[in-house]
Parts: sequence; C-alpha cells; structure tokens
Amino acid sequence: MDHQLLSFHIADDPPSRLDKALARDVPEEAALSRSRLAKLLDEGAVRINGVVARDAKARVAAGALVEVTVGVADESHIRGQDIPLNVVFEDDDLIVIDKPAGMVVHPAPGTPDGTVVNALIHYCGDRLSGVGGMKRPGIVHRIDKDTSGLLVAAKTDRAHHGLAALFEAHDIERHYLALTHGVPSAADPRLRGLRGVNFESGAILKIQTRLDRHRIDRQKQAVVQEGGRHAVTRVRVVESFNGAAALVDCWLETGRTHQIRVHMAYAGHGLLGDQTYGGRKKLSTKQLAPQAVEAAENFPRQALHAATLGFVHPVTGEEMRFESPLPDDMLTLVNLLRG
Repeated sequence: MDHQLLSFHIADDPPSRLDKALARDVPEEAALSRSRLAKLLDEGAVRINGVVARDAKARVAAGALVEVTVGVADESHIRGQDIPLNVVFEDDDLIVIDKPAGMVVHPAPGTPDGTVVNALIHYCGDRLSGVGGMKRPGIVHRIDKDTSGLLVAAKTDRAHHGLAALFEAHDIERHYLALTHGVPSAADPRLRGLRGVNFESGAILKIQTRLDRHRIDRQKQAVVQEGGRHAVTRVRVVESFNGAAALVDCWLETGRTHQIRVHMAYAGHGLLGDQTYGGRKKLSTKQLAPQAVEAAENFPRQALHAATLGFVHPVTGEEMRFESPLPDDMLTLVNLLRG
C-alpha cells in the first residue's frame, strides 16, 4: 500500500485527550473517524511536533503540528463485473440502486461473484475512493438475495462512516412491501395473546422480540425469550385479498437478519413464497381463484420488496427519500390475488 502524509495543527482549546483532539481537528476531507485515528495511533503513524505519539489519552497543546501517515487505498481483491445496475441516485459520496431479486449483495464462499459489490466496482471504476483502505463500495446494510428493492452503498470513507452511524442509531426510514398468508387483524385474539405482539393506534401491528440464530438450523433466525438481539417491526395492512392473503407495509425500527420474515412467521402470517420461514400453509380455492392459489404456491421467492429508503445525506445533510414500485413478479401475483 502506498502512503501519503497528512499535516494539520491542533486548534485552540483542545479536548483533554489526544484522540478526541485529533478527531476534532483532522481535516474533514481526510474522512478519518475516531476509531481509524485510534488505530493509526496504535500503529505509530501519528507524530506530534515530530515525535511519534501512541497514547490516545495523552494531552496535546494548541498549535501542535500533527503529521499522520495514511495508507492510500489499494485496489480491491474483488473483481469488477459488467452487470447491469438500476441506479436510482448517485453523487460523489454514495449510490442508491434498485436491486433485482436473485442477486446477492456481497461476495461469500458460496457466491464469489455476480454480486452487487462486483457490479458496483465495475460501474464506479475510478470514482470509488478508499473505504477502509480498499477501493470498494461501503455496504452498510444488506437485503436478502431473493428480496428486491432499494439499497444504498458508500463510495467514500466519509459517507461510509456517516451511513453506518445512521443505521446504528436506527435513523433510517425503511419500508418493505410484502404478501402474507392471512390478514393480520387487531380482532384476532391469537395475535393479541402472543408475547411481544400488540396493536398501536391505526391498527398498526407491532412485533417486538429478541432474535438469535436458530438452535438447530444455524442458517436461520428465530424468536428467543433470552439473549439474541432486540428487534422491532411494525406492520400495516395495505390490501386484503378476501381474507386469505394480504399486501402489507412493514417498516423497521431495527434491522436484524431476516427480521421481517421471522417476525411475520412468528405472528402466523408468513410471507408467500418463503421456503425458509413461510411454513406449510396453503391458500384456499374457496377464498381465491384457482390460478391465484397456484401462482402463490409456485412463487419462486419470498414476496418481499424494499420499497422505501429515506435518510439524511451523511455529507451534504440533505434529506433523501427514494421509492421503488412493486417489481413485475409481485405485481402479477397481486393482480391474480385480486381476481
């Protein structure tokens, strides 16, 4: 990795700790977070008035000359691939895409290529700055392979840090459209008696549980009573299909793996097409046309679409909000369910 030297002076009234003073005064365009600066201190890459400084708790005087040796981003080991992308928005710092169902977000042992990251590396080319010292897009959230919809990725370190902080603070608007078995109803005594489930004003279903890996199938998530991670999903019925199925709007307060799919299954309203969590429920031809029942049973993926994504731009401060219509496969299924 090549290196560059960043120099600046400590401003007046510095904080009592060196790491805090560095984080306050480092030029914004350097996009060095406090955690990254702490790592650079540990590596001996920071000099104060020509002397290597390693102690993050040390005091530093106003006017002190700071020199930081920062690695220039290397090319990613992940290769770019010319894969079509539906780009909804792009600027120098981030990119928003509308991901099709069937596309994995990040390379993994089972899917080393053909992913969103491979596509972004090719698409962005030299417009990608170093994220974590590597020229690659910063993925701060993911959606499942077979879930379609909106996804934001960082192109620079400063956007990556900012987006990560927004997601950590749950300060992101994320709405998903889903097709469910049955229709969640406040009049359902079974739902009202389910632990962690209640209804808020406007017939909004709130599911609040803890989620952890399934104790037997480690590829799955499950609702647990102890341990795990706090998870909150809210659900509003958009349209009922003769009481047999529903189009629902789900929004996340937290963003856990498979959260909507697990929560809807826990509530007894698993997603159509979900082979992992949907259970063995069958739609009835007494309530729906036979072709609708057949289409639902043969739907090749979980009927889940990331329809709305809203956030404050981590660099410009502008309020951003994007919407994606239902993809053709879900729209076709909705029309059949309507009869």
